[in-house]
Amino acid sequence: MMEDDPVRIDITGELDLHTFQPREVVDLLTDYISECQKRHILNVRIIHGKGTGTLRTGVHEKLARMDIIESITWPASASTGGWGATWVRLKA
Repeated sequence: MMEDDPVRIDITGELDLHTFQPREVVDLLTDYISECQKRHILNVRIIHGKGTGTLRTGVHEKLARMDIIESITWPASASTGGWGATWVRLKA
């Protein structure tokens, strides 16, 4: 596979960003959230990790600018990722 070839990921309502480069995250997040809404997956868990908080901040800033987002819950519950994950509720 070439470096610029698209990566196919399953649309499950859970997006783990650990395997992606930071430069890929904004477009990936936009596309993934849009696909979830199209498939009526309205509760989405974004796993950004704890780390320094840079990725989380970028994810939250992008989500805040998306019209299809109804609400954002961070941190997630302890059993669903705590500080390392964010729940997103999409508009129907």
